[in-house]
Amino acid sequence: MPVCCGGVAQFRLNGSRMLAVDLAGESIRALNGSMVAYEGQMAFKRQGMSGGEGLRGALKRRIAGESMTLMEISGQGTVYLASEATEVTLVPLAGDTLYVESESLLALEGGLQTGVHFVGLRGMGTGQGLATTKVDGHGTVAILSDGPAIALEVTPQMPLCVDPHAYVAHHGQLQQDVVTDVNWRTVLGQGSGESVQFRYQGHGLVYVQPAERGGILEI
Repeated sequence: MPVCCGGVAQFRLNGSRMLAVDLAGESIRALNGSMVAYEGQMAFKRQGMSGGEGLRGALKRRIAGESMTLMEISGQGTVYLASEATEVTLVPLAGDTLYVESESLLALEGGLQTGVHFVGLRGMGTGQGLATTKVDGHGTVAILSDGPAIALEVTPQMPLCVDPHAYVAHHGQLQQDVVTDVNWRTVLGQGSGESVQFRYQGHGLVYVQPAERGGILEI
């Protein structure tokens, strides 16, 4: 059973669609309503739209149209988390930053900091708003995907282009921009526009899912 930990809290996968977190008095944050079972003594506290970022963080999210509803879980024992039978992937952070769609964030260790990252045109292209969520620090993040997430490596010699609807998260020293290219469906006579793609350059990992959230985007 895969195990990944960044502190006292132990994040481990129980199958591919459930996260088990062993707590010994510390706390984590998780998607509100994602608890399916727990053993031991646990306390749950809803953090609302701010996700624990305070009033300023909540205001930034409201302005950007980026929502995230988390709860704080603390106690002694094991808590089991899942969301609509989607796949769970563990991402360890060692002082770097993970950028992730808020809808793809399941849980994170209590010592990690979250915030809003404004992305402008990229958000407009996906219909997700003008911002996405960033997670900073040392610890483990559990992310969700429709089907098993695939981590694709980006190097300076090998940039990567991703369908916005398949994008889940990325981290590392990456530059992201938006490009348009001829839609493969146009080539087959099934469309009439150009598709928007995310292009990543630099060095890092991009997580994609083997499904599209809303179909091919054309402009």
